[in-house]
Amino acid sequence: MRSPLRHLWLVLLALLTLGAAPLRAADAAPPSGHWKGAIELPTGKLEIDVDLAADAAGGWKGDISIPVQGVKDMALVDVSVSGAAVGFRMPGVPGEPRFAGELSADGSTLAGTFSQGGATLRFSLARGDSPSATARQALVGLDPALEKALADFEVPGLGLAVVRGGEVVYTKGLGLRDREKKLPVTADTLFAIGSTTKAMTSTLLGMLADEGKLEWDVPVRRYLPWFALKDPALSERLTVRDLVTHRSGLPRHDLLWYNQNEISRRALVERIAHLDLTADLREKFQYNNLMYATAGYLAGELGGSSWEELIRARLFAPLGMQRTNLSVLDSERDADHALPYDQKEGALVRIPFRRIDLVGPAGSVNSSASEMARWLLFNLAGGKVGDRQLVQRSTLADIHAAHMVSGGPAERPEILPIGYGHGWSIDAYRGHRRVSHGGGIDGFITMVTLFPDDDLGIVSFVNAGVGLPDSVNNTVADRVLALEPVDWLGQALAKRKAGQAASDAAAKKKDAVRVQGTRPSHPLADYAGDYAHPGYGALKVDVADSKPGATGLAFTLNGIRTPLEHWHYDVWNGAKAADETFEHTKLLFRGDVAGQVAAVEARFDALAPAVVFDKRPPARLFDPAVLASFVGRYQFPNAVAEVTLSGATLKLTVPGQPTYTLMPDVSGRFHLKEVPIIGAGFVEEAGKVVKLLTYQPDGVYEAKRIE
Repeated sequence: MRSPLRHLWLVLLALLTLGAAPLRAADAAPPSGHWKGAIELPTGKLEIDVDLAADAAGGWKGDISIPVQGVKDMALVDVSVSGAAVGFRMPGVPGEPRFAGELSADGSTLAGTFSQGGATLRFSLARGDSPSATARQALVGLDPALEKALADFEVPGLGLAVVRGGEVVYTKGLGLRDREKKLPVTADTLFAIGSTTKAMTSTLLGMLADEGKLEWDVPVRRYLPWFALKDPALSERLTVRDLVTHRSGLPRHDLLWYNQNEISRRALVERIAHLDLTADLREKFQYNNLMYATAGYLAGELGGSSWEELIRARLFAPLGMQRTNLSVLDSERDADHALPYDQKEGALVRIPFRRIDLVGPAGSVNSSASEMARWLLFNLAGGKVGDRQLVQRSTLADIHAAHMVSGGPAERPEILPIGYGHGWSIDAYRGHRRVSHGGGIDGFITMVTLFPDDDLGIVSFVNAGVGLPDSVNNTVADRVLALEPVDWLGQALAKRKAGQAASDAAAKKKDAVRVQGTRPSHPLADYAGDYAHPGYGALKVDVADSKPGATGLAFTLNGIRTPLEHWHYDVWNGAKAADETFEHTKLLFRGDVAGQVAAVEARFDALAPAVVFDKRPPARLFDPAVLASFVGRYQFPNAVAEVTLSGATLKLTVPGQPTYTLMPDVSGRFHLKEVPIIGAGFVEEAGKVVKLLTYQPDGVYEAKRIE
């Protein structure tokens, strides 16, 4: 990659040489501080920032930034101060660029000549407040506006951190982390940061790429040969970059993992092979947490440990994020953590923590304003912490760059969407390049915002399911960047109230799509049972009330039990429950030609086809003791059939015919694997099997047990 400073050198060599101004010898104030100005080019001004300071040895040190060239805080050498004369040099750049200037009598300006490769140009710098000092001043008086927003939005607490110019300029907690105990939010209060975790996972992959352990644009199957999507062609083509840019063709399917804490992360990734795709590879942007779970699992495999171990060792430890953790279970053990809240029937109530460790790489990190400030500084410094370059600057720039068009027109003229990077959304905010990402999990909302060209980073989080942080970050950005104020908080409040009113009105009309006067086609007990899908796992249906005359069912998925109310025909609706995840979800029970309830389907993803869970046969048909009781010889009118047990499978042998395998059926009987249209059942009397029945299209055939 061509150095931007080399490009600068080539430009300057093409310019006409200008005469140097004589230096003044008048006394002036020391040049310590921040200087901002430009090198005068015939084609315009090249803006630069310079910081100068005395060092411990009695000499001078400094750094230079050239925003348009992407140069940030480059260390200067040969910094000299003699009276009003000030000089310094940029190391490692062709043409030996050198500045020689003189302080004005009042010490407010530094002007002189810039020379490089034989070209000599004028430069002029003005002493001013550092970006960090300017930002601190801009944020004076912010707190009352935030406190009002907390009250207006009915949000218990807020954590906020702002960094500018390589410094933390604001960290604070407002409101309450625990309403019941009246405990305040502090700058160290832990919040769930949700999907802003994704950028951390992408950065881990970037580190592995720097080490040659992965390539972004090669198929995932090079590293995980068993990985598969439902479409075999896509399985072969999907790359690592596709995982982290939401362009896999897979919709969210979030209810597969939501509240699921019983399976391993590898088992979760294996289930992806059974999920419906809704687009071709790289055809459209479809946000997907499962792909990030896969990316984190891949990082652990390539790093020789796990995602959890890698992120602690490769990011949290060097960044000094000592209390940042990977599970709400750890947050609950911490002395300073925020409790989650949400609106329920118009009132703010505390809700349980939602554990999402299974998809940790997509969103399980919990952190504080103080520690997330370190993450902001790391990103704005190009992947560097102190003297350590944790990830190559070019790699991080690639992570911050758009790789997928996210689609959709601009909602506001001030904000122009550009695309999605690796765990970051990229847009133009009021003329400033912005790299940001939101995060939300039960009772917590987070927004992380970077303005790389302005060396500004903002993070805010609230402990309620309210989208306030986005407006908070916009308000902070307008202040620090000295933009014409926009009432982001007021506009968001008005939008929220309008949304609530529309939702209330819609709820009153929900019966408009319900067919009145219908009833289920089966007794309640027929719907009860265990159902399964190879991707979503097990779904259990039971009669909600065991008392005689019960009129409702309930279903359980991933440990979430939801009562069902009859909607119409064989459709049931998720009713009000302690866990609202499946409220208003419709379940359709499907029968087979034998009149049995054989499956249930539900549309768990708005974009994907309904998920069909097949009903599992009764558990007793898999019990070895029960199967053994069926073994014997049975007399048909024209032949003797023999039932044997091979391992845990029944076999049926009829003279002159191939041996048949008896497969358990939802009817409580069996069917012939080789001829599924034929069923088989056993009749018991007084605890003993006395008959074998075969159910065929033309009738039911009976064979008495003879031994």
